[in-house]
Amino acid sequence: MSDISENDTYKTIEAAYGDALFKEKGSKFIGYVFPIENEEEVKIHIDELKKKHHAARHWCYAWQLGVEEKSYRVNDDGEPNNSAGNPIYGQILSKDITNVLVVVVRYFGGTKLGVGGLITAYKTTAKLILDEATIVDKTVNVNFQLIFEYQDMDKVMRIVKENNLEILEQKMNLNCTFLIEVRKKNAAKIVQLFKDLRCLKIREIKR
Repeated sequence: MSDISENDTYKTIEAAYGDALFKEKGSKFIGYVFPIENEEEVKIHIDELKKKHHAARHWCYAWQLGVEEKSYRVNDDGEPNNSAGNPIYGQILSKDITNVLVVVVRYFGGTKLGVGGLITAYKTTAKLILDEATIVDKTVNVNFQLIFEYQDMDKVMRIVKENNLEILEQKMNLNCTFLIEVRKKNAAKIVQLFKDLRCLKIREIKR
């Protein structure tokens, strides 16, 4: 079973926000921010923005995922090295948020801005869109599968209700199978409560 720590909260954004506009010497920079749970979602959002802004020149971005072990990536998408992705990522760090993707779309206006001008433009646009977003605190949760016989449903449901646990999935066949979500710092206690019933199998599910 996973090591259970008290560090089980993190900051992220509540929902996607878009169309924050910054203009500089004819170029337009448009900012977007998305909550994400995995890298696959990054590609989906980028592809959608490329369809929406098919006439744009660059789609630069930065993302961060994870709580205890963070991963991140920056992409300058053809702009000079470190002039776009890193300034965007710096704004993610300044907000102390994770599980987030920030994209800045650029329409080139005919006048080159230079590396310094680009850094300012991408940083400013990222800040504009993140300032619009609602930042929320979320808990790190652990998922467990419970397998038990229908006759023990009342015992299981009593623990579920008394501890305000969320049932993500349930199947009723010969045996009952629940997938429950537990706040990480409470996981050890909840696991013990179910083990004490001695009428079910419980195991952690990685999702």
